[in-house]
Amino acid sequence: MSGRAVITVTGPVPEEELGFCQSHEHLFIAKGRSFEENPALWMDDVSKIRQEAARYRRAGGGTLVDAQPVGCGRMCQNLRGISLRSGVHILAATGFHKLRFYPPDHWLFSLSEDALTSLFLHELTHGMYDGCDGAPPGAEDTGIRAGLIKTALDACGLTAGYARLFAAAAAAAVEAGRALMVHIEAGSRPMALLRFLLDRGVPPERIIFCHTDRACADPGVRRDLAAAGIFLELDTIGRFHYHSDQEEADIFLDLLDAGFQRQLLFSLDTTRTRLKCFHPQAVGLDYLLSVFLPLLRSRGVSQEQLALISHHNFVSAFHA
Repeated sequence: MSGRAVITVTGPVPEEELGFCQSHEHLFIAKGRSFEENPALWMDDVSKIRQEAARYRRAGGGTLVDAQPVGCGRMCQNLRGISLRSGVHILAATGFHKLRFYPPDHWLFSLSEDALTSLFLHELTHGMYDGCDGAPPGAEDTGIRAGLIKTALDACGLTAGYARLFAAAAAAAVEAGRALMVHIEAGSRPMALLRFLLDRGVPPERIIFCHTDRACADPGVRRDLAAAGIFLELDTIGRFHYHSDQEEADIFLDLLDAGFQRQLLFSLDTTRTRLKCFHPQAVGLDYLLSVFLPLLRSRGVSQEQLALISHHNFVSAFHA
């Protein structure tokens, strides 16, 4: 193996084998508290997801991140099976999601900061714990390593409950040298969280703020975040209740014109309602390749810039 590699559910994969990359998807989510909050957050049909992964592969897709963290409906064994069957490289996540996606008695609320750090580190360096929600993970694991830490900043901002979780995630990211991905919710004050993470030693080039194209209405906030050296992951694509794809392209062009081409990632943030295997009229996992890339080209985005967004920046953010 030469050069840099990322950790996938089938093991390390060198950068030259990753191909086209999407940095924030959801292939599997077990039926649980997330489903109670939003019925679109339930995807456990292996045969259907196999169809979707095959569609992505046929369109030219090579690699994607499944951003469902530990204890929140993650199905890491299924991810490995789909990867082996489809040939799509998949990075799985440890970490935590928005707290409303967990029942009140969930172990996430009772573990100490140190215990959470140890849990996240174990999943990154040894193997992810099996089970979708369940009791606190025990000594046994699947041997399937997580490739990143996924976290979430809710609209309430950096409350005490979230600060404990983010401190644990930051410590694990620093010790393991891995990417720390953050779901950004509208109104959540992302600059304050960025200062919190930087103060704890997380390198800016290891921080990925997601959904900034819909969570940050002010273009200046996006530019300020990028100016700090982090990655911005844009995924409000084919999500027309937020805005059109032309408006999404405007966001890309604004950031590219400002010189941030080496700090952009993109994806679709798929749910049940956005996958063709469940809804034939949905955008499907191949939408970036089949629809949005041609639009960006028509708007003057160069092949070099597209190669950065779809591959080189992904490697820079997620390499082990």
